[in-house]
This record gives sequence, structure tokens and C-alpha cells, in this order.
Amino acid sequence: MDLGLRNATAAVVGGGRGMGLATARCLADDGARVAIIGRSRPDLDRAAADLANRGSPDAVGLVADVTDADAVDAAFADLAQRWDGELNILINAVGPTVQGDFESLTDEQWRQAVDEGAMGMVHCVRSALPLLRKAQWARIVNFSAHSTQRQSVILPAYTAAKAMVTSISKNLSLLLAKDEILVNVVSPGSIASESLVGWAKSVGVDGDNPYELMKAIDKHFGHPAHLPRAGLPDEIGPVVAFLASRRNSYMTGANINVDGGSDFT
Repeated sequence: MDLGLRNATAAVVGGGRGMGLATARCLADDGARVAIIGRSRPDLDRAAADLANRGSPDAVGLVADVTDADAVDAAFADLAQRWDGELNILINAVGPTVQGDFESLTDEQWRQAVDEGAMGMVHCVRSALPLLRKAQWARIVNFSAHSTQRQSVILPAYTAAKAMVTSISKNLSLLLAKDEILVNVVSPGSIASESLVGWAKSVGVDGDNPYELMKAIDKHFGHPAHLPRAGLPDEIGPVVAFLASRRNSYMTGANINVDGGSDFT
């Protein structure tokens, strides 16, 4: 399916690895001009080279910590110069790194989770809006999480931050409807990300095997999917690419679960 992405401009925040990179690859495969934004220069350089080989010859990686509003402003000012002040697609794939149960979390960890998971997205949308409004068509896709609908006792701060992302995105879909900028949310389930695979290996499980990984998730967290395996980052990218594309012309304010099947809606 042609997603209408050839020569579209796309910024993927958190695109240096994981689900963000999987999304950036899908956009590049369809001919979009892709910029990835993140904190790790080595990850960005590797990812940009990969994207260039896939169909985004001017792919670029820009270093910015999303919790730093000035750094985010600078990154999008750079993109404005590169792309004549226009941006078709903004993907926010950064998530908080804080874990721990309610009683163990410090105030600083709560603030960190909100800064990384929600305020980072706010900074990026705010900086990108003038570019999105100038483009002929524009889409925003933000990453939330299935834990907002199925709680885990070790992720209260992470989940709270992701719930903020979902709520703010819903509000943005209403605010930006008049500009015909579509805003949607993707909520991944148990995906074999680097962090989840690393956790599995730390408890003696072959995290590279998605079936064994799901067994460990069921045992430790009680969050099995209907399918008997964990998902892969490459299974998230195509869903996000569709939501970010011109093919998606009438879906906004939606929260799409990509979770292998679950009992929540």
C-alpha cells in the first residue's frame, strides 16, 4: 500500500532505537525524509545511516534531551531550516525510565517520570506546531502504553506519565481539528524492547525468544496477551506509519492498542 509518504518530512523523537527506530524505518521505506531526535549520538548516527540506505537519503540525527525545552526548540529550529519551515509528521516515542512501586519511589523519581514521559512530548509538540501548521497536511502520533489500562505495581510513575500522554493527546486532537492536524496514540503491549529483553535475561530467561519472554511476563507480572508471545518492535512501526500517513485521513483522537490481544479496550 502506498502511504503517500514520498518526500514527506517526518521527525521521530526517540528514533535512535527500539520502537522509534522501527517506525522511522517504515517511514524511510516509503520515501519520507526522516529526522530522528534523541540523546545518544552513536545511536543516532547508526540509525541515520540505516535510514539513508532504506530510502531517506538526507536522514539526519539531532541530539536533544526532550526534558530540556531549549534543546528541543533548537532541534526543531534546525529542522525548520532544512525543510523550509514545514513538517508533515511528528512521532513521540520517548518513554520514562523510572520503575519502582509506589512506596519506594521518591519525589524526584516521580518528577523524572513526568518530565521524561509527558513534558518531553509537550516540549516537542509545542516546538513542532508552527512547522506542522505550515505543511499542507500533518499528523502527530504519540506513544502511550498498555499499562495505562492494565496496571502494574512496579510502574505507577511510568503509567501515570503515559496516562498524561494519552489525555494530552486527546485534548490536542480536539484543539488541532480546526487545522486538520490529526493526533492519535499508540499503546504497545509487551514488546521485546531492549529494556524488556534485558530484564528477562537478568532473571534467567531467554529474552530473545518472544515465546519465552511472554512466559516470563505472565509469571512475573500477570500480563499475558491472547497470543502466546511478546510482540516485536517491527510490529509497531507499520501501525504508527499508517496513522502518520495521508492514508489516515479521518482517524483522530484514537488510542490504538497493539498488544497481541487483551481484555481491555
